[in-house]
Amino acid sequence: MSSESASFGFKDVDAREKSGLVKGVFDRVASRYDLMNDLMSGGVHRLWKGMALDWLDPQPGQVLLDVAGGTGDMAVAFLERAARKARRRDSAAAARAIICDINESMLRAGLTSRGERLDLARVTGDAERLPLADRSVDVCTIAFGIRNVTHIEAALREMRRVLRPGGRLMVLEFSRVNVPGLDALYDAYSFQVIPRLGQLVAGDGESYRYLVESIRRFPDQAQFAQMMRECGFGQVAWRDLTGGIAALHSGWSL
Repeated sequence: MSSESASFGFKDVDAREKSGLVKGVFDRVASRYDLMNDLMSGGVHRLWKGMALDWLDPQPGQVLLDVAGGTGDMAVAFLERAARKARRRDSAAAARAIICDINESMLRAGLTSRGERLDLARVTGDAERLPLADRSVDVCTIAFGIRNVTHIEAALREMRRVLRPGGRLMVLEFSRVNVPGLDALYDAYSFQVIPRLGQLVAGDGESYRYLVESIRRFPDQAQFAQMMRECGFGQVAWRDLTGGIAALHSGWSL
């Protein structure tokens, strides 16, 4: 093992192995990913993504990069909101989106469920080495993906690299519960129910156990905000969702 290790759930693994291990998790669950998200959260993940888009306020003509965008629900919703604004303003400026995900199986699942769109491109790529030019996008999002990255700071710096000056990063990720009593209920649900649900619906309880464990290894709200600042983002702020079960972090490329 190299001198550098990385967390994979509650285990520490060679940092060189984590990307492949995470890829294996999502390869196994891709075909049931959207369904499992709905079942695990009771559909609340859609409300959280809606809140992220409310804060982002998509505009006609913007170019979005959705990192670890998976099946594409965030990117499609962004484009639909921008298109509604364009129609109201009688604007010809069309927003465009790029989904970048390391898992081809997730991209294929999104193509199957949402079809091809002229305003949406899908590319295979690593969050730590984004296959985009400097200063090429207006908005960058990553929803429930940053905790799976081996080197979080490297991914944050890459997202800042591809953002134009004045561009914005929005991160939606599971975080730390801060409501007394809710934390114990959430832990019981996470460790007892979600792996069993994953086994029943996706035939893979262990992958969902990893996803639950990875949440506990991710920095809390204040720590992650500081990481964003250290990686060059300005005006960093966060909003807790559902008592801190998830959080939105916003930062600007200034």
